[in-house]
Formats: sequence, structure tokens, C-alpha cells
Amino acid sequence: MKLRSPVTFALGVALVALGVVSAVLNRSGWSLLPAVFGGSLVYLGWTGSRVAVLVFGHTTIVAGFVLITWGIYLLPVSPPTFASVFARPLFWGMFAVGGGVCANYHGFCRCIRGSKAGPPAGG
Repeated sequence: MKLRSPVTFALGVALVALGVVSAVLNRSGWSLLPAVFGGSLVYLGWTGSRVAVLVFGHTTIVAGFVLITWGIYLLPVSPPTFASVFARPLFWGMFAVGGGVCANYHGFCRCIRGSKAGPPAGG
């Protein structure tokens, strides 16, 4: 079977590695969440299925909004440092929502649908 998207596959492998290292260092099961999303990116990079891209996009948006809500809840106790901004769930939630919206748009892209023709004539 052919690798459909090497970039998505490589990003997924990097996320799996980051999630496993983070889980080992933090000794937390929640740190495996990036590894789960990385595993789904590895699958998407291998198969390139349109339905899988859309399911991934919607799941990422929902997870992003959960992270944003959790991050807003943690704002009063967060120190205003550069490292704290990137380590808190508010930043990663906004990042996840943007990635989910991008995946949903990509699910309807001509490259995923497989049509090589241009837009319909006379529209």
C-alpha cells in the first residue's frame, strides 16, 4: 500500500513521539492525548480517506473547545510567563480548533475528493 501523504504521516509520528516522551516525563495518562492524535494522523497519512479526515477534524474541534474551556478555568492561577502560555491548555485548544477547521476544509478539497476536473461550467 502506498503512503498517501508523507507530511501528515511525519507530523503524526512526531506527535506520537512527543506524546510518549511527555507521558513518561510527566507520569500522566493525559499526556498521551497528543500520541492519540498523532496516531490518527499516521492513519490519515497512510490511507488518505475523506471520511477519516472529516471525523478527525470534528473530533479535533471538540477536543480543542474542551481544552479552551479548561484553559480559561486555569487563567486565574496561571503565571504570566512565556513558558506558561505554551504549556497551558488554552493555547493548545486554540491550536486544535484551528487544525480541526483546516482538516474539515481539506475534507472537501478537490485533492481529497479525487476529481481532477476544474469547477463546473456555467455555474
